[in-house]
Amino acid sequence: NHDLSSRLETDHAWIVGRTGIHARRVADPSETTTVLATRAAATAIDDAGCARSAIDLVVVATATPDSACPSTAARVAAELDLRAGGYDVNAACCGFVHALHGAVALLADGSLSTILVIGSDRFTTLTDPHDRGTAVLFGDGAAAVVIGRTSAVPGAPGVLGSDVGGDPRSLGILETRPGEQYLTMDGPELFRRATRGLVSSAAAALDRAGLTADDLDLFVPHQANARIIGAAADRLGIPDDRVVVDLAEKANTSAASIPLALDTARGDGRLTDGDHLLLSSVGAGLGWASIVLRWGR
Repeated sequence: NHDLSSRLETDHAWIVGRTGIHARRVADPSETTTVLATRAAATAIDDAGCARSAIDLVVVATATPDSACPSTAARVAAELDLRAGGYDVNAACCGFVHALHGAVALLADGSLSTILVIGSDRFTTLTDPHDRGTAVLFGDGAAAVVIGRTSAVPGAPGVLGSDVGGDPRSLGILETRPGEQYLTMDGPELFRRATRGLVSSAAAALDRAGLTADDLDLFVPHQANARIIGAAADRLGIPDDRVVVDLAEKANTSAASIPLALDTARGDGRLTDGDHLLLSSVGAGLGWASIVLRWGR
């Protein structure tokens, strides 16, 4: 934050008070979206104890690909020497949940066994460094998960319920306009609509899973800012000790934020096999998506 205050009309206290963000990671120009995604993917594969030859598909959620063609997923697969198909999902900050939702559906049809799902974004490349409204919010990052097909027995890990929706008529409140480089944002309106969308999506996913907020072990929301997360958790009736918030040192990393938050929760010892998790996101478009799952390795 102190680096930003040297060029913007702001200070550390102002940023923290309005966003909960103390710092952010900014990728070096050589650290492309592919580089970040490949690092995260390699770590996830090793952590899962999975042979690279077992990966059937790579899905990358990103709004900041290095090129229009081929996909970031193809580039990651090439870097890791994977013999796997791949595609990208661009749903901005909703990207990881959309990617995970699609990957789970592909596993369910029985044609694939193991899928690598990655969230990787360099959103600082989309923010005007002289715009206080957006420059303070975003950071760069990547994280990944390896998911596999499980047996359909009671208590097995997997998705219990989900929700996808949006209000594209409101896309103008957060967008990079065609032909322009930087994001534009209507902060107050985005806060109102994002909070409503996040809450409605989370509630719908819980209802489809046959669960209530009391049944949740962890709520892992998109790390947009502390005020949106706090407002959503309060409206859903989820206590603070069951909400994962790690944006203070990372900021909003778009599609990377939920898998990064999952990694934080796991590192803190907050994830246990059998836990009920609610992953909820909201992003440019304007869209939202949520998944209720039972965690397991």
